Amino acid sequence: MNVESVCLEIDRFAGGRHGDHTISEEMRTDPRTRHVFVAITWLLGVELLLATGALAVPVMLGMRDEVALVVWMRLLVVLAMTITLFYFAWRAQRGYYWAYSRLRLFSKIFPIVALVTAAIPGLFPLWMVSEQIVFALILLGIAEYLSTSHMREAFAKPPKAPKVPKAPTGRRGANR
Repeated sequence: MNVESVCLEIDRFAGGRHGDHTISEEMRTDPRTRHVFVAITWLLGVELLLATGALAVPVMLGMRDEVALVVWMRLLVVLAMTITLFYFAWRAQRGYYWAYSRLRLFSKIFPIVALVTAAIPGLFPLWMVSEQIVFALILLGIAEYLSTSHMREAFAKPPKAPKVPKAPTGRRGANR
């Protein structure tokens, strides 16, 4: 089994009814689309560096016991989210509508969550609050790139499939 076939299975699962919908080759290869994905890849790279660094620094400084469990969990969640966003960006760059819509949605939701949790007094140390603010700002930049008129046009929402009428059950009033 090759990597692409595994990814197609993930696409079918994660993409739901739009799992196999892709944008036109013309829009996918448009220089503006490619530029957006290059910028997003760089921003996610900075995000990955930030998440990995935030996880590694306490370990390297011998602060393992000083860092609360909630901080370790948040650091792992941020790293996992960043890896997930990389996957979405990669699939969106290949033209998958579902991946673009997830990337756009999560790049708007995750900053709110990060800023709200960072604002809870005493939950995170100052360095973690700073990391969360930078994380949120980078994601907002990604959301801005994805929300340009060109990207919304390129990744227009696919048309809804026509509804299939339900077949009569033959039991009139059975649910009354």
